[in-house]
Amino acid sequence: MANTGTTTDARHRIVPSPAGRTHLVEQGTGPLVLLVHGFPETWYSWRHQLPALAAAGYRAVAVDVRGYGRSSKPAEVAAYRMRRLVADAVAVVEALGEGSAVVVGHDWGAEIASHCALLRPDVFTAVGMLGVPYSPRGGVRPTEMFGRLGDGSQEFYVSYFQEPGRAEAEIEPDVRAWLRGFYAALSGGTMPGPDAPPPYFVSHGGRLADRFPTGPLPGWLDERDLDVYAAEFERTGLTGALNRYRNADRDWEDLADQEGAPVTRPALFIAGGLDPSTTWLSGAIEAFPTTLPRLSGSHILEGCGHWVQQERADEVSRLLIDWLGSLGG
Repeated sequence: MANTGTTTDARHRIVPSPAGRTHLVEQGTGPLVLLVHGFPETWYSWRHQLPALAAAGYRAVAVDVRGYGRSSKPAEVAAYRMRRLVADAVAVVEALGEGSAVVVGHDWGAEIASHCALLRPDVFTAVGMLGVPYSPRGGVRPTEMFGRLGDGSQEFYVSYFQEPGRAEAEIEPDVRAWLRGFYAALSGGTMPGPDAPPPYFVSHGGRLADRFPTGPLPGWLDERDLDVYAAEFERTGLTGALNRYRNADRDWEDLADQEGAPVTRPALFIAGGLDPSTTWLSGAIEAFPTTLPRLSGSHILEGCGHWVQQERADEVSRLLIDWLGSLGG
């Protein structure tokens, strides 16, 4: 169900950050809840949660991560490493005149959120992760691990995204069509069936889009929503967004002092039962008693794909509000 949110009284702002500037959209008053999107999205992926959280008595703030939307887009690939994204989040909290916040993220935003709570627990008092579970830094270099997921005939999508310019050459000639296919490929109801080649692998010499489904839009996405996303990426290009993938090994090096470290702040996890991330990262979910010792809820929504806060907007908003209420002062 698309466009159920009402953000007419939301306010757009630009605030200073280590990136240069961070664009955000805020709605409501009360304790601060910082919402961090993933790939390939923008603040707009939280359009349903902004009014819901505001109505529940929270100051909901959705950012454009550096490289996206109206936020700054540094040219250097290394500018998109995790520690710098955490610094951006801290700067947003400070620019809003707050001393602390709950941080909630989806996809790459979930990784950013969990590392905000890991690296700056003095600022981020609790963390919600949607779609991607927290996984501590381990002993295997990420590019080596991603390489193991491919074989002689196909390549894992993260490996495909590593080389600057390669994925851009596929996506940017027709951004809208590519986004449409990518969203559908990971949505409950439109993703390819179990007998089809998985859309998150690329045949050698092929394109990721070769495995995208054709047909109607997912139920959570209408033509207007797609226009919003396409317009942003047609304007900005995809390089800033893709550069997050290109820092996997840098992050691994930067976080050597955090190997195996748990996130000790209160935590929540929500994911779609059809989201491939829950399969790839099933070991991370099983390790939650160790890695997230203050996890108060882990919710797998049956029949839901990757875009959980958009596919199940009302349910996710309710889970978030109930969890936030349980945190107390």
